[in-house]
Amino acid sequence: MRRLSLLAFGAIALAGSPATAAGAMGVAGSPATAAGAPTLAGSLATAQPSIAPPPPAPAAPLISPPPPVPAFTTWTGFYAGGQIGYAWSNSNIGFSGFDPSLPLAFNANVSSSPQGIIGGGHVGYNYQIDQFVVGIEGSVDATSLSSTVTATFSDVFGGTVVSAERDSYIQGSIRARVGYAFDRALLYATGGVAFGDFSTGYNIAGNNNPVTTTLNGGNAFSGENGFSTTRTGWTAGGGIGYAVTDNWSVFAEYRYTSFGTFSNVGVASAAFAGVTGLSGAFLNATRSLNQNQVQVGFSYKFGTQAPIVAKY
Repeated sequence: MRRLSLLAFGAIALAGSPATAAGAMGVAGSPATAAGAPTLAGSLATAQPSIAPPPPAPAAPLISPPPPVPAFTTWTGFYAGGQIGYAWSNSNIGFSGFDPSLPLAFNANVSSSPQGIIGGGHVGYNYQIDQFVVGIEGSVDATSLSSTVTATFSDVFGGTVVSAERDSYIQGSIRARVGYAFDRALLYATGGVAFGDFSTGYNIAGNNNPVTTTLNGGNAFSGENGFSTTRTGWTAGGGIGYAVTDNWSVFAEYRYTSFGTFSNVGVASAAFAGVTGLSGAFLNATRSLNQNQVQVGFSYKFGTQAPIVAKY
């Protein structure tokens, strides 16, 4: 009976002991094992090296598009500028006269080709409707046009040489302009009235080959005379302009100008005066004035106006 009591007490003691319970948990479900001791899978995961993702590729640099070319507004407006170029002509001087010592009337022609620099300034006004441009322009040019021609007469006036020097120093024009604009480019035709100042100096040397002693006693004679005139004619041509900005433009232009035909009467009157045997003698000259010119230039348009658009 006592043995049974001791066994029962020992069993109770074993079941209720904290150390025993903890030992039992240590075997089967110990907190140390569950929470503190690492597992095999966890150890393997911890042992793997970490692999960082590759850095992002650098972004491509942003390239700004070029700024758009500003649209040209209009050719309308007042403008002024300058021009320079080259001018040339191919015209004739016709001589006609009478030698009473023979007696003989005669005619002769010589070719004259003045050429030189031409340049000056201009002012004008353009008015644009849609792509059509109309306007008016005035120009003034200084020129270096010059030529010297010589005519030789073997018999008349005892054998005579006449030289003529032709010059033109100032020319001008007032012209209408009609054009068609391709935005900044302008194709145009122009025409109107032209003005010019012309001078001609004549020099005569006579009796160089005397056939009789009655003409000035067989002695040579000479003289000179000069004429100056302002001529009015017409001019026409065309060109192309380009607007570099809304205000500045450049152009190239060709024009043909005709100043007509006129006469210089008595070109040798000073030489004939007092010459024995030449009483009643005369020598006249007729000139034709036609000219070609090519010029380049620039213009500045004052202010900026809105384009005119036709409404239908």
